[in-house]
Amino acid sequence: MAASGLVATGTAAAAPAKKYPVSWDFRSAIPSALQQTVDPNWAPPGANDPSCRLTKERPNPVVLLNATATTQWAYNAGAPYLANNGYCVYTFNYGNITPIPTFPIQGLADIERSGREISRQIDRILRRTGAKKVDLVGWSQGGGLLPHYYIDFLGGDKKVDKLIGIAPGNHGSTGDMLTYVRYFIPPFGPVGYEIFKALFPAFAQQAQYSDLVRKVYGNGDTKPGPHYTTIVTKYDEIATPFTNGFLEGDNVTNILLQEDCPVDLSEHLSINFSERTWRHVKNALTPAEATPVPCFQVDPFYPGMSEGR
Repeated sequence: MAASGLVATGTAAAAPAKKYPVSWDFRSAIPSALQQTVDPNWAPPGANDPSCRLTKERPNPVVLLNATATTQWAYNAGAPYLANNGYCVYTFNYGNITPIPTFPIQGLADIERSGREISRQIDRILRRTGAKKVDLVGWSQGGGLLPHYYIDFLGGDKKVDKLIGIAPGNHGSTGDMLTYVRYFIPPFGPVGYEIFKALFPAFAQQAQYSDLVRKVYGNGDTKPGPHYTTIVTKYDEIATPFTNGFLEGDNVTNILLQEDCPVDLSEHLSINFSERTWRHVKNALTPAEATPVPCFQVDPFYPGMSEGR
């Protein structure tokens, strides 16, 4: 069952001195993707700030893991929003299948290899900050199969306090039924799928019933230690069926955005650039400060889409 994820309110931490602009529109991230391509030190506003200091109220670094076929630019809204609320936010790229380190389309490599990449990055962040654990917030692959593999098989259960998945690719996806195309017109469907799998391993590994999905979720959805939160939309057209995003376990909070807000029309793209989503993320990161998430219209793809603007 989906839950609201709302608990009692508490005293908020002091607001940071510096405020970053937040744009709840994925189109604002497009220039950032281009900027990242030419600047190897680029990070979204509010992320990777060497002056940020952990506090008693926010003792864990918040590590943002991007979706398949994206990089750090995916958090052009989430990173500044969290930084403005006093969190130390960290981003990095992973899963690059090109020789260009700043290529803006990554997260495509073998997920087990990417798991080892993020393991090294998380260890680096823990050493830099002196923290004992991190909180992971991830979109799609970054909130689903990848962090679950890290937690289950690379010792992440000892280093992760909370995992918050935004439209997470848990239990594999049918890709709006596209994964079944591989069974069409033998032998061309299967051959084409094997070529696609060799070129873009992460896509195939996230397909429902893949070997990696069976390996990661076959013995249960969670491990003792971390608390898991899923934030899911019933209009997801990529991580399908959307119910696969939910987890089972005593240490789980499942949130369906439409349960208390039918005018939230987020789909797989806009969910990561929605203010409602990130209010839920903040509540999950700091439950003692949680406040009700108001209901307001969220359009698919970008603001104004429903009105044809």
